[in-house]
Amino acid sequence: MKYFCAGFLLLLSSCNTRNDQIIEGKKIPIHEINEGEIIKGSSVLALVGATLVDGNGGSPVPNSCVLIRNNRIERAGKKDEIDIPENATRMDVTGKTILPGLIDAHYHNEESMDMAFMFLTHGVTSVRDPGAWIEAYDSVRAGGKSLPRLFLTGPHINTFPPAYPADSYIVQDEEEGRLAVGNLVKQGATAIKVYYGLPIGIIREVCRTAHIHGLPVTAHLEITHAVDAINAGLDGIEHITSFGTALLPPRQAEKYKQTVMADNDARKRGRYEVWSTLTLTGNPRVDSLVAFLAAKKTFISPTLAIFEKRPDSGDSVEVRGFQNMVKFAGLIQKGGGRIVVGSHTWVPYAEPGFAYFREMELLHEAGLDNLAIIRAATIENARFLGVSERLGSIEAGKIADLIVVEGDPVHDIRDMRNVTDVMLNGAWIYSTKPAKDQ
Repeated sequence: MKYFCAGFLLLLSSCNTRNDQIIEGKKIPIHEINEGEIIKGSSVLALVGATLVDGNGGSPVPNSCVLIRNNRIERAGKKDEIDIPENATRMDVTGKTILPGLIDAHYHNEESMDMAFMFLTHGVTSVRDPGAWIEAYDSVRAGGKSLPRLFLTGPHINTFPPAYPADSYIVQDEEEGRLAVGNLVKQGATAIKVYYGLPIGIIREVCRTAHIHGLPVTAHLEITHAVDAINAGLDGIEHITSFGTALLPPRQAEKYKQTVMADNDARKRGRYEVWSTLTLTGNPRVDSLVAFLAAKKTFISPTLAIFEKRPDSGDSVEVRGFQNMVKFAGLIQKGGGRIVVGSHTWVPYAEPGFAYFREMELLHEAGLDNLAIIRAATIENARFLGVSERLGSIEAGKIADLIVVEGDPVHDIRDMRNVTDVMLNGAWIYSTKPAKDQ
């Protein structure tokens, strides 16, 4: 295999802060923190013969052509309907599938020097880390390897005591929440993440301030009532377990909340106990919440893979609890909710670098059809990140982030693991083909 890495990086200090002329209250475009470090394609390329799955959810296009000029998609559709310029380099991808680059809504690098590059070679061209200091990425960005587009939130905005002190930005009232958002925006945050335990009033002020800047707000709730938090302004929810207290009777929800507030570790098994008790069919709380999520158009990143329990790894309570988590994710999608794909990076039933595909497979288990899963991984995630005007689908005018897959993932989602080629910004980053065949 060959790896095509950028030959140089811009000074990190120039990319870690926003332009000094950007002031609080002025809406800013959302751009990845490493935008200036990504090599740009400079060729005219025609990818011909593959089945095109454009990410928008429409029917696949067999025997397609994707025409790329520099780093932009110029045309995409049936091969016999596209005039290929004489100066274009043709690449025959007959028998394969072309898709947009995958977007990971919930990636954790955890100081790894290799994982982001590994995700990129597996077709994940954009990632959002919802809870790490932006400077924590300095070392991997300086490591010389090509990286996905890095959309970062900065640390969780939380109150004391935080669940993860090293990744938390502590605020004590609405004004501190407002100031925290402003500081994270100046550092280059592309979204804001709030953590469970944060009072609804502060969540509301965080959302109000972030929306002034044009940034979405997402949350890990767990013990915070999801309906109240979404009504306060949240755009997204991380983890299917964030809905547990909204599905329990109030007395049980309060008991669980107080238990976790007294001992953060209680949630590790407690969440399975909560979910194992739920009856999802014919439950008015379930039906009401599903309808609410659809009406609010809230983005949901279930991260099922991090919670996966099977008979070989958990007891009956954990296995039953996980089964209900999977089932509820399917109910959200069936009810018109907006599911997106987030890997959590490190999960029990996937080898390093393959957590994203495990999450896709679990969404299939939840009942999503494969086109819906691909849509959740591409254009829906681009909308969640606020970058759908340039990323997330293969269509004229979009940036050429795309992948080539051996097989037919519309028929079998497991074929998503068979990535043979990865293009980022119009340049080949990874390929299993010899150079002469490119």
